[in-house]
Amino acid sequence: MEPYLFPVVFVAVFAAFALSASAGFGGSLILVPTLALALGTKSGVALAALLLAANNLVKVFAYRSSLPYRKALPVIALVMVGTFLGAKLFVSAPEQWVTIAVIVGFALAFLVESLDLTRFRRIGSPLLAFASGATSGFSGTSGPLKGLAVRGLDLDRMHLVGALSLVSLVGDVTKTAVWTDAALLTGGDYLVALACVPLMLIATFLGRRFNNKIGERGYTGLFWTVMLGYTGRLLAGL
Repeated sequence: MEPYLFPVVFVAVFAAFALSASAGFGGSLILVPTLALALGTKSGVALAALLLAANNLVKVFAYRSSLPYRKALPVIALVMVGTFLGAKLFVSAPEQWVTIAVIVGFALAFLVESLDLTRFRRIGSPLLAFASGATSGFSGTSGPLKGLAVRGLDLDRMHLVGALSLVSLVGDVTKTAVWTDAALLTGGDYLVALACVPLMLIATFLGRRFNNKIGERGYTGLFWTVMLGYTGRLLAGL
């Protein structure tokens, strides 16, 4: 990576961590395209997964009092399976396929968002969970599908953020394990993650504090703003 890109990348990392801590998800919205541009698609997606996995550990600790393990377990399990399969495919896929998959993933999310899912949220949640994992494992990001899957659990604001943090942690750890085994992630990448720990701690503290202040109505607006952000990335890529 060119030296002049370091400040840009670290600003993007901090912004991604703060957004993720506020909404429970959304970090990949900022981190995946930034690192993909700086390092190349595969290297950038892999490093983003490692950084987000480490950050999700901090988030889970920060929201430890509002983690709905039992309710979120089916979504977590399906995300893990989908992510594992998608990450395995990512290893052998040509880089151009991965780039196209990112665009296709957002197109799928856009179509899902165009449907009226309010009556079928609980029924569709498992399918969305598996699809979000597979999309995340292959393209590095699954924000819209993951958001819809977890929102289908009908949780209050704090437990929704806790569930999103758990699901994100499992997905990112699964990707990180597969890509480390495939040598897409090296010791140098783990040193970068270690250097980012202070940013994770500060950003998570600020993000959680912001979440506490905005209330249920404000969080609903934040949630759908993140979803619109993913849609905006879709439109920009077309």
